[in-house]
Amino acid sequence: MILPVLALVLLTVAAGCGKSQSSTPSASDSAASASPASWTEEPKMTIDKAKTYQAVFETSKGSFTVDLFAKDAPITVNNFVFLANQHFYDGVTFHRILETYMIQTGDPTGTGAGGPGYTIEDELNNGHSYEPGILAMANTGDPHTGGSQFFICTGDDSKGLNQPEYAKYSIFGKVSDGMDAVKAIAATPVTTGASGEPSRPTETVTIKSITIKTGS
Repeated sequence: MILPVLALVLLTVAAGCGKSQSSTPSASDSAASASPASWTEEPKMTIDKAKTYQAVFETSKGSFTVDLFAKDAPITVNNFVFLANQHFYDGVTFHRILETYMIQTGDPTGTGAGGPGYTIEDELNNGHSYEPGILAMANTGDPHTGGSQFFICTGDDSKGLNQPEYAKYSIFGKVSDGMDAVKAIAATPVTTGASGEPSRPTETVTIKSITIKTGS
């Protein structure tokens, strides 16, 4: 009985990540800024693929650090660094939580339907696999539809995303310190949201800030 149930849950998680920016929000799901910043095109490439980049997250449930994969996912990392440096993520909520799979954030409207006003190209098959601690872009389920939303894998069940039919989310980093804070966010109680998925947090969990650190 375990395998069929697990397969069903995997499908739900994968499909949910794919629809994160296109699902219809309800008023009760919104924790929004009235007029979030937006741009008409993706940022110009400014990162150096030969350098190392880290993102230090300060959240309402603790801090953690992510090593960004600039060499393997330069477009996605460049986009994330741009948005973080613009303080786009400051105050943004973790709007979708599935404890054994992932926590999702990056939507300034808090509804699961928001973004930065543009989309970026996918960077799939870049040598990394989905596992706890992995940072990956959310999208609409169609190619090249990532923007600002991303998720962090939180449990071994996230490895199911490595199946070819689900591996459609650009991996661009991994938690290198503070996984306990990520786990604390993942343990936030949830209720059923507008989509019928039990993933809407019953308490507000926010990103206070993201600081980008660059090394040689």
